[in-house]
Amino acid sequence: LPSSSSIIWRPSSLSHSRHIHKPGLLVSRLYQPANLRDVGADTRLQGEMTCKSQRLMQQAGLIHPSNPGCYYYLPATVRSMEKLVRIIDQEMQGIGGQKLDMPSLCSADLWKTSERWDLMGKELLRLKDRHGADYCLAPTHEEAVTTLVAHQTTLSYRQLPLLLYQVITRKFRDEPKPKFGLLRGREFYMKDMYSFDSSEEAAFETYESVCAAYARLFTRLGLRCVQVQADTGNIGGKLSHEFQLPADIGEDRLLVCGSCSFSANVETLASDRTECPQCKTGTLVESKGIEVGHTFYLGKKYSDVFNATFSNAQNKPCVAEMGCYGLGVTRILAAAIEVMSTEDAIRWPGLIAPYQVCVLPPKKGSKVNETLPRLRGEVRLKDASRLGYPYVVVVGQAAVEETSRYEVICQQTGETMFLSKDGLLDLLGRVETV
Repeated sequence: LPSSSSIIWRPSSLSHSRHIHKPGLLVSRLYQPANLRDVGADTRLQGEMTCKSQRLMQQAGLIHPSNPGCYYYLPATVRSMEKLVRIIDQEMQGIGGQKLDMPSLCSADLWKTSERWDLMGKELLRLKDRHGADYCLAPTHEEAVTTLVAHQTTLSYRQLPLLLYQVITRKFRDEPKPKFGLLRGREFYMKDMYSFDSSEEAAFETYESVCAAYARLFTRLGLRCVQVQADTGNIGGKLSHEFQLPADIGEDRLLVCGSCSFSANVETLASDRTECPQCKTGTLVESKGIEVGHTFYLGKKYSDVFNATFSNAQNKPCVAEMGCYGLGVTRILAAAIEVMSTEDAIRWPGLIAPYQVCVLPPKKGSKVNETLPRLRGEVRLKDASRLGYPYVVVVGQAAVEETSRYEVICQQTGETMFLSKDGLLDLLGRVETV
């Protein structure tokens, strides 16, 4: 069987003894403050919803609003996020990434040195300490990581490329009008990585390796993601790409060629352009997308300013070439729900579903009660479907007959199977978990 932590059980009076091991979490014990029926009927709350993922996540008790653009992430969402983080760790460490943690509270002096203190405008959340010194709650950490590396005076070319990425941390952005739930909030979780290389050529190789790791990540999640040419914005640099999940709710306008691999954010091209600049024959078609990742080749923009150098083969100091790479962790969760779910039911990428399997014991009053425990509640298949468990196992009358057949519903494909006990155990043993 898969780990018991991947299975959730509908309420059943298995035993009143505190000493008997419970193989999985009972739904009745899961903390999900929202009630599916009550929230769905609350027109006042429904009026605040701005997209499908926000509505489904609040109705299912996955998130709860705190103040504009800020949310409580409830237990099932935290489980899903932890699974996603493990996959991100695998991909980042697979290309040589080293994990560290940097302060969220950053001195204004660093941001003034890079000239971004004023450039960021009102989106930068600023504050003063008791001594009157200026700080910000960092939305990104280019200044901080470059200063860290600059303090290491013994960095050798043999240690390059150096790829440092953060423990998944909260970032802050003072959005004027937060909307779309976790897709655009004032605080959010992000994975940010920073690379240091000995030459422009080496920096491009690192850039390509990170982009390839991002592509593998989304392939593993079963999400169609498009890598598009993008503007460098206030982060700066020489080259930039966004990773976009195509979706009608997306705020980014994309131009994609139907004849070759070219794709770009519309802000990087003339607005009236229809001919593909790469193949010269294809037509650019406009669509919308949700940005879930962004990569930048920075060159020496920050390393020059903060004097982040390394010793070359001749033991002379050289300024490092840099890149930075972000993944919106909570945005990936919400965007996946947005593009995979129906209007009434959540559908998760299998690898990051909070629970892989939901077991539904028989209804109260069923003849099966003669041999199986009785339910303590009547939340059934409809609600299990809406919460998006990849597999739902229905224990019915056939399960205790000689045929021992179990009804198994694969929610992602809509397929229903009737399996023997051995077949069920084999299926559950093959359930993919992280």
